[in-house]
Amino acid sequence: MSGGVSVNDTLMHIAHENLPFGGVGDSGWGAYHGHIGFLRLTHEKGVLVQSRLGVGSLFYPPYGVRFEQVIAMLKRVL
Repeated sequence: MSGGVSVNDTLMHIAHENLPFGGVGDSGWGAYHGHIGFLRLTHEKGVLVQSRLGVGSLFYPPYGVRFEQVIAMLKRVL
């Protein structure tokens, strides 16, 4: 198993930014070049940013006037 193969032109393999470079397993760090390297050396995390226009604030105290209006409307509808 190898990190990449180049026949008679090692420098071109290293120079190409989209090809991974490095060993596999005990022979190296793994792929660490270009986009592949970015994915290898980072950890993806989910990030949630709530909008100020969202309705999430309706579900958590302190409840305000808007909450009371929504509850009153739901009582009429249901």
